Amino acid sequence: MADQEEKEEQKLLAEWKRKKGGFRASMFIFVLSALDNMGFVANMVSLVLYFYGVMHFDLSSSANTLTNFMGSTFLLSLVGGFISDTYLNRFSTCLLFGSLEVMALAMLSVQAGSRHLHPEACGKSSCVKGGIAVMLYTSLCLLALGVGGVRGSMTAFGADQFDDKDPSEAKALASFFNWLLMSSTLGAITGVTAVVWVSTQKAWHWGFFIITIASSIGFITLAIGKPFYRIKTPGDSPILRILQVLVVAFKNRKLSLPESHQELYEISDKDAAVEKIAHTNQIRFLDKAAIVSEKSKADRWKVCTVTQVEEVKILIRMLPIVGSTIIMNTCLAQLQTFSVQQGNVMNLKLGSLTVPAPSIPVIPLVFITILVPIYELFFVPFARKITNHPSGITQLQRVGVGLVLSAISMAVAAIVEVKRRERGRKDPSNPISLFWLSFQYAIFGVADMFTLVGLLEFFYREAPSGMKSLSTSLTWLSMSLGYFLSTVFVNLINGVTKRVSPSKQGWLHGFDLNHNNLNLFYWFLAILSCINFFNYIFWASRYKYKSDQLHPPPPPAAAATNHNKPLDQVPLRKMEIN
Repeated sequence: MADQEEKEEQKLLAEWKRKKGGFRASMFIFVLSALDNMGFVANMVSLVLYFYGVMHFDLSSSANTLTNFMGSTFLLSLVGGFISDTYLNRFSTCLLFGSLEVMALAMLSVQAGSRHLHPEACGKSSCVKGGIAVMLYTSLCLLALGVGGVRGSMTAFGADQFDDKDPSEAKALASFFNWLLMSSTLGAITGVTAVVWVSTQKAWHWGFFIITIASSIGFITLAIGKPFYRIKTPGDSPILRILQVLVVAFKNRKLSLPESHQELYEISDKDAAVEKIAHTNQIRFLDKAAIVSEKSKADRWKVCTVTQVEEVKILIRMLPIVGSTIIMNTCLAQLQTFSVQQGNVMNLKLGSLTVPAPSIPVIPLVFITILVPIYELFFVPFARKITNHPSGITQLQRVGVGLVLSAISMAVAAIVEVKRRERGRKDPSNPISLFWLSFQYAIFGVADMFTLVGLLEFFYREAPSGMKSLSTSLTWLSMSLGYFLSTVFVNLINGVTKRVSPSKQGWLHGFDLNHNNLNLFYWFLAILSCINFFNYIFWASRYKYKSDQLHPPPPPAAAATNHNKPLDQVPLRKMEIN
């Protein structure tokens, strides 16, 4: 009888999977990714010129304002990830923060189109003040919150459409991350060509208006796809679960660990509603949170399960990976700030066409568009036969390739800047072509293809069941810290070199790139990236994947009897079967 019921449950689950999720559901998410990224990337590469030309910031202030905005955007993805893991489902979180994003873009459109909302040039590092400053910074803050919230939930929501415990869907999940990059890249190409051209050659407010409409259509498309989605309901607060382990481990700090980890607290397989994680000998201090005493069995704040402790260990082991990718994102920030400013003083002609400087990133985007299908359709199946890994190579190997390429990109950027500056000083009326910048952009584009997708898949697959959104947001946290670090480096390098320079001017001072030392700043980042790569190798080679620790998940019938167990870990996330 029990076998018959289990077969019926498996049949219902298979039928539900056939109707919900998979690539059919992902198509709606790909549309949102393309349309939303169109505006996001257009802003990312052109706002530095908007700040410089319309809002009258100087070179370094324009760069720092953009990097602070981008850093805040990616940092706020943690808010979106936390809310979608704990309070709202990921679908609702995307729509909520999407509405804030559209509102902010509309505000930017209004300000860009109203001359009385533009400051007068004043010759200072920043001329924005009063009501103009309030409107500019309010719209930027809302935009950062909206975009960050969407970034923090959309990737995990798309990945939720696949079951990584099912071998066939596990392969599809690996493909999903590649095609998500492909869709966002196609949107980005439109953004850095059509939208940037409209903004810089016609009017800034028309560019913002196009982005507003495109994002609105993207979120409407996401809403239309609701009948096809696998929507997971929020579970226990991941922050609360982490705090419980840390607090209980601290309370038990004076207790001795038992000789065998089998004596630590864990619920039985038949009572487990979520995947159990085997005990590891790393970070053993946290094991004290699972020490059992007579008084502890009725209170989660007095004892935690081994699985809960191992979840926290996984997050801690992830942190060095996050830290090792920050420098790469600092390099990315330069391609969106100083490299765009370089392009603005170069020869922008391509035959009879004038190419806006912010459109130069179309070159790496085209590279990615070509390489993603090749990587997915040829390299992954070939590598899969050799490694037997669903993704062909491990996520951490993929990230490592990207880190090497990012260092090369900065070295190339330094060499190109020397050539550009020499021509700019000798013959300012005949600058070198904008397309000299394509080398550094192309190399970094390939680096981004490896690293970004590798990190997203790594954090999603490695995350504990109830922390998928929060974990994938660690990718954006790395980007956030990279942008903030860029601001720190710019200010620090300017300050130090100003003191030691005979001219009393920093490497990145003022409004004239021809009299700066941007090439030396690029070399600084290239050397730092090389050092960082060896730091990454140290941590990545020691990382132990979660798949090596998992116990087999319990059958659905066993999980269903779990709700009233003392101290049980109720299902962290359940599917809404609608």
